[in-house]
Amino acid sequence: MEEDDKKLLDDKPLVEDDTEELEDPELVLDCVPREAEQKAGLGSSCPGIEQSKDKQKQRLTAQEKRQACLLRRDLSHLDQLHEEKDLFIQKTRGELRACRRRMELLVKQQESVAAEIAAERAANNMAAMGRLEAASRRLCSELKNERDLQAQMMAVLQQSQSALWQIEVQEGQLEDARKSAQEEAAAARRGLQERAAKQLHREMGASGKAERNRLLRARRCVHLQKELGLRQQKLVEEAQKNHRKALRFLKASLGRIREQEQKEELETREHMRRRMDAVLALKNSISANREMLRKFQAWGQAKTELAEQKAQAEKKAILAQGGDAFKHLCHQRRRQELEAQNRAFEEEQKRRKQEIVSRLLKEEAVEDQRRPRPEPPRPAGQRSLRDQTWSYVATFCDGQSTEAPLCCPLQRQSPPLSLFQPDVPGQRPGPAQEQIKLQETRSRFYQSSPLLTAISSESVQGDGSLGGEDTLAWPEIPGLWKEDYKPFQVSKEDVDRKPVGGTKMDKDILARTMQRLRSGVIHKQVASGREFRGCPFNSKPKFIHFKDFDVGKVYKKKITLINATYTINYCKLVGVDESLQDFIHVDFDPPGPLSAGMSCEVLVTFKPMINKDLEGNVSFLAQTGGFSVPLKCSTKKCSLSLDKELIDFGSYTVGETAIRTITLTNTGGLGTKFRFLLASETCEMDTSQSVLKLSSTFTYEDKSLYDKFTTSFSEHQMEGNESSPTDVPSQKESGKLDVKEQEEGHPIESEGVTLTTIMTIPPNEEQMEFSLGETTEGDIGPFSSIKVPVIFTPIVPGTVQNSFKVVFKNQQCPTLYFKVVGVAIDVPVWVPKPNVDLKICMYDRLYQDSILVHTRSKAALRLKFEVCKELRGHVELLPETGYIQALSSYSVQLKFLPRHSLPEDAGKYFDKETRVLEAPMTIRVADQIKPVGFTVHAVVTTSDLELSPAGLDFGYCTIYEAIRTQISLCNHSLLPQEFGFVGLPKFVDIQPNDGFGTILPLETLQLDVIFQPTKAKEYNFELICKSEINRCFKLACRAVGVYPPLELSHNQIKFAATSLYDTSVATLYVINSHLSMNSLTHSVPRIGSEDAFPVGPTSFEFLLPPDSPITISPLVGTVWPGKRCLVRVAFRPVLPSELIHQEAFQALSRKAEVKLSQKETVTQRKDQRRPSFSMLRLQNQDRLLRASASQPPELQKEDLASSSQEYQSAQASLTRSFQGKFDKFVVPCVVASGDTKDRKGTEPLSFSPHNTLYLELWCPAVAPSIVVTSDKGKTVINFGDIAAGHRGIKKVSIQNISPEDLDLEYSVLNPDGPFVLLNPTIRLPSGETQVLDLSFSPRESVVAQEILDIITKKGTLSLALMGTGVASTITCSIEGDVLNMGYVIARESVSLGFKLQNNSPLPIKFSMQLDSLSSRSRDQHCLPQFLASPDQRTEVVGTQNYSGQSVFSVVPVEGVMEPGKAQDFTVTFSPDHESLYFSDRLQKVSHHILLKGAAREHMMFVEGGDPLDVPVESLTVIPAFDLEHREEAEELKPILVTLDYAQLDPDTQAPPATRELQVGCIRTTQLSAKKTVEFSMDNIAALQHKGFTIEPSRGSVERGQTKAISISWTPPIDFDPDHPLLASALLQLRGDVKETYKVLFVAQVVTGP
Repeated sequence: MEEDDKKLLDDKPLVEDDTEELEDPELVLDCVPREAEQKAGLGSSCPGIEQSKDKQKQRLTAQEKRQACLLRRDLSHLDQLHEEKDLFIQKTRGELRACRRRMELLVKQQESVAAEIAAERAANNMAAMGRLEAASRRLCSELKNERDLQAQMMAVLQQSQSALWQIEVQEGQLEDARKSAQEEAAAARRGLQERAAKQLHREMGASGKAERNRLLRARRCVHLQKELGLRQQKLVEEAQKNHRKALRFLKASLGRIREQEQKEELETREHMRRRMDAVLALKNSISANREMLRKFQAWGQAKTELAEQKAQAEKKAILAQGGDAFKHLCHQRRRQELEAQNRAFEEEQKRRKQEIVSRLLKEEAVEDQRRPRPEPPRPAGQRSLRDQTWSYVATFCDGQSTEAPLCCPLQRQSPPLSLFQPDVPGQRPGPAQEQIKLQETRSRFYQSSPLLTAISSESVQGDGSLGGEDTLAWPEIPGLWKEDYKPFQVSKEDVDRKPVGGTKMDKDILARTMQRLRSGVIHKQVASGREFRGCPFNSKPKFIHFKDFDVGKVYKKKITLINATYTINYCKLVGVDESLQDFIHVDFDPPGPLSAGMSCEVLVTFKPMINKDLEGNVSFLAQTGGFSVPLKCSTKKCSLSLDKELIDFGSYTVGETAIRTITLTNTGGLGTKFRFLLASETCEMDTSQSVLKLSSTFTYEDKSLYDKFTTSFSEHQMEGNESSPTDVPSQKESGKLDVKEQEEGHPIESEGVTLTTIMTIPPNEEQMEFSLGETTEGDIGPFSSIKVPVIFTPIVPGTVQNSFKVVFKNQQCPTLYFKVVGVAIDVPVWVPKPNVDLKICMYDRLYQDSILVHTRSKAALRLKFEVCKELRGHVELLPETGYIQALSSYSVQLKFLPRHSLPEDAGKYFDKETRVLEAPMTIRVADQIKPVGFTVHAVVTTSDLELSPAGLDFGYCTIYEAIRTQISLCNHSLLPQEFGFVGLPKFVDIQPNDGFGTILPLETLQLDVIFQPTKAKEYNFELICKSEINRCFKLACRAVGVYPPLELSHNQIKFAATSLYDTSVATLYVINSHLSMNSLTHSVPRIGSEDAFPVGPTSFEFLLPPDSPITISPLVGTVWPGKRCLVRVAFRPVLPSELIHQEAFQALSRKAEVKLSQKETVTQRKDQRRPSFSMLRLQNQDRLLRASASQPPELQKEDLASSSQEYQSAQASLTRSFQGKFDKFVVPCVVASGDTKDRKGTEPLSFSPHNTLYLELWCPAVAPSIVVTSDKGKTVINFGDIAAGHRGIKKVSIQNISPEDLDLEYSVLNPDGPFVLLNPTIRLPSGETQVLDLSFSPRESVVAQEILDIITKKGTLSLALMGTGVASTITCSIEGDVLNMGYVIARESVSLGFKLQNNSPLPIKFSMQLDSLSSRSRDQHCLPQFLASPDQRTEVVGTQNYSGQSVFSVVPVEGVMEPGKAQDFTVTFSPDHESLYFSDRLQKVSHHILLKGAAREHMMFVEGGDPLDVPVESLTVIPAFDLEHREEAEELKPILVTLDYAQLDPDTQAPPATRELQVGCIRTTQLSAKKTVEFSMDNIAALQHKGFTIEPSRGSVERGQTKAISISWTPPIDFDPDHPLLASALLQLRGDVKETYKVLFVAQVVTGP
């Protein structure tokens, strides 16, 4: 209260109060400031001064105004101080009453305790008396305290009352000033109101003037628009006419242009198709030629490299043998030149012979042409295979088959007739001529193919004696191109009948035919009554085997056929199997009849072309039947074996060495590389990859040549990569060997051993018992062997065994295994456990173990145990010396106590990184040189536990919250340790497991230290962690407890599971319970040990995290002491915009990929030729580049609008697939002293960061139970633009995706709004879909938006309804919205038309309705029309037909007006009786048109004058008269004409008063004698005398015309202004009948408007 009392007039304290210490208050009363007294004096003398001032009419000066303002401020401050002091007195009195009640209670308790003491004293219960006396003393002390407190409070109360009285005295002094200030304020308010009224009147006048100007401008604008509309309509009609004319000419021109373009398009497509075909053919030819040329170049390069490698190898071999390599190369070059010259000479001789033969043939052909010969018949039957082959060769030489690829097999084509027919017609060449012709064609083929000739000359020659050339072109029949062809080997008929390439049917027919032919040849052989059965001839050898052949060489074998029958027999060669015909040639000269036991020889020649195993039979035919000799051709293979699979060394003492030898033998014709390894090791023999690649167009023969070349090239490459030269004989192993190199990569044949590398197995860390010699890998040639030594060096006693394997480079060779076994015998004394493992040990901990020593000696031995000097301070063996008895054991005690100096003392025996100790121990045996050793192994580790950080500072923490901080507990030991935090204070908690547990080796545990203060003070404490070995580790902590002035009713809010885009709401209170500064009765808000928080209004503000789905209202507020503020917390989960953008981009990417794939599919279908592998790879690369370059433009945008279709589709898709999410938010609430209203402008309040409250929110989000399935899941229903008065309907499909049925409720839409739910559904089963119909019916131009909530027990689905009402901007051609149909003869009709123009951007439906036909309810309580005045008549439906049909009709009734279009309407007026008051109202789209009309029985009418009747017909029946008496019975019809002469200024002459009467003649279709109507008015002179002037007084009117009768009046001289002037005249109309009207004139003079 001391701070409140200081807020007096001039900030001088009146009352000092300290309720916290309750000291004696000192009342300090200061005088009121002089300024206030002067103001009070002014206020008391205010009436006299004001009267004098009113008399003098003077205004207050600026100084007086400032004094009045200061006076009002002091008065308000004094009132506020009075209220606060009154409130404090009331609170003090309440506390005083409470203190008195406590004192009364203490007195009662003293009396009861005194009674109990007396009772216990009487009972002599000393223990109870002591307890009760202590209680009595406590009550006395409390009563004394309460009395002191009462005295202090009474003093404070008296002081406060004195201060209050002083304030009241000051208020009384300033009462007059208060009243004068109030009067001045009231006068000021009245003045303001008067000025405001005047300003309002001026503004209303200005607004009226502006409104009139606006209406004038609007009329002008409408007039201009009408004129512009008419001009525009004329222009549009003319433009439409011109457009129709131009359209006809344009269509004709476009038709001709389209025909011409179609014709040109067809021609262009045909031209492009021909160009594409030509390009594809050229491309295929180029690719085929390129592949063939590339292959030939590779072969030529490979041959060159082979020749160079061969020369280098020969050179190295000659140098190794000690010869002269240069001399050898010179001789070889000369020999090659001589052979080339010989071949050139032979070719020249052949060419000359061919030229001579060709000249001779030409001469014979010329002679044959001179002699006439008959035309020979055509050759019957199919041509032989030889003819087809040479036909293809001749065609190729002539250049007729340029498109065929060179690498393809020879195609079977019909030969040209010029090859096999002579030039002379009718003569077929003989055998000699045919042979010459074939040779000529062959030579021409070789001459025309220089590439084939070059390759053929460079091919490797297999056998020098044969002299054959290795060419790329191979004949289909072996021996076809040989010059030494023997005609007797196989008959020409058989060759021609061989079904080469025939169909299966041809082969079957041929087989049946041959079987029938042979059945007649074969005869049974019977001798001595015994029929021979079996093989007629025995073959020696029985099996023809060409073993280990080389491609390109020629092999020959002779076999002997022995007649094994009983009598003479014959033998004939049938042939070889079809698979061997290209490689096997059989030379067999039939010997004729052979007696039993006689034999004949057969020469079989084998020329391999491919490196492949072949099998088949050579078939013969004898007189007794056929037989065959098996034939097999096998390639070179490796056949490897070991001479033994087990090597047993026997028993050897430790330290000795034994050697055994194992032999590896190759009995095959192919050499390979080998390598000896342990069975547990892995080794991959490197196989060189070929640098040449196979083309997809290789033939079978090409691939065989390629395989042959690849083998040679790979072996030479492998030999070239090695450091030592290949094929060097090992003089140590097998002495001098003859090396013979073969061509084209054939293996080397030798009986010795060929080694390429001499190496030993690298020694491991601990030496192995079994090892191999230096020779562990190398090359083993064909038909050779190699010996490898195996060495046994026993190290550890016992049986030792190991397995080895031999691996080979050739993948076809299996791996060979062999096993080695040996037994090692140890010294007499040994240790069964040479390695003593102490596991993991800690520093400063003692570890013991027992070492057992055995002896196999039969005598006692002295033992001495030694420890290395580095470890003598840590390891000890007890006893140091001992004796072991014969054939017994001895035990030694090992003690290990590691110190922290172990890493420095142990030196090399201790690894500081792994902390492993390997301590060697020695046992010395008497009379034994070799000591016995064993090793002590141990892993030494520490027992330290490390707490990080070293200290914890929790900072400032309120009593309503807990601070959790993580600490790390690291175990530096290699052993698990148990730990526990002991002696924890009550305000600290450690989790998990309350700070107890086990920590694993080298593990770091994260522990949570939770600090929750109980009061506001400073905390300093330590956390103690103890390990299982009783080691303590301390962690210093400090914090500051804060008692905030505000508190939250709930510090944690757990929202229910909320669906996406749904809202969950929770409420809480912010409470201000700080009412008193008395720290003795209760705790007061403060920060640590600082001063207490002042009592008063306290403000708060919640700080929400960014992008959070949380809304808090209010965010900022002020709470007064003892009050609380309601806070609303809302949780609305939404999908992140980044995720929605990502999903939208992925959807766009998928669409782009689908479009790209479809385009590529169409492109690939157009391409009818299958591309090669390289082309496919290029196409794939191009497709990837196009896919990366042709990204859709949508993906290149950084962002998508939230209203775009892609964004909403992605949002709906993610909503359906949402799996749920749980978020936890902590929202800080800062607290500040003061009211938010007191801050100046935008100045923020001084929030203290230490008085911050925290609100924890648990926010689980789940998938919605109901989703929208229509329109890609969009929840925004946009009706678009709808014309006012129309209705748009949208259908929305919702689906229940939850596993249970749901009851639906709907939020209430605005009843006066445009949105309506047409079919609400109350229940939606699980998995089903319901369609909701929503309508939008705008009544005016408005942008409407509402939210429709579909509420279920699991959540709410919100649908945003949007729509725009567009006003129908329609213009009507009728001015004034009144259509007057004029006068019509009864029972006739007349029609008028008008137009409606739709100027709105929407099509508008129209429906024309008449009020007379409308079913609207009418007001039943209005007066009848004939009783109401003309101003009160609001009905627009007038007189109607008697027949019940409508008087007015309009067409069309309904329709649609397109935007910018006009619609014509026709209104027809059809009355059935006479009346002047036919009327109705036509309701159009947005306007009303009043329809009027009148009907007469006759053709004349008069209108004008004042109305004398009501526009309602009488219900009485009009009597009918005969036509003859009608004129007599007809009365005069009155017409009242009132004339008002306006005499505004008596000095000036006013214009006469004028009126008009209209006389008309109705146009009719009835026949009538009179075509016009004549009218005349009598008594004109009398009227003129009275001042009336009538022009004209008589005349005639044509049909359909009207004529005006002008009536003017000027007051005569004798006119009495007080009495109106009355006059009358008769007006006669003569048409089909005669009618007379009595015109009454009433004239008067008026002097005012």
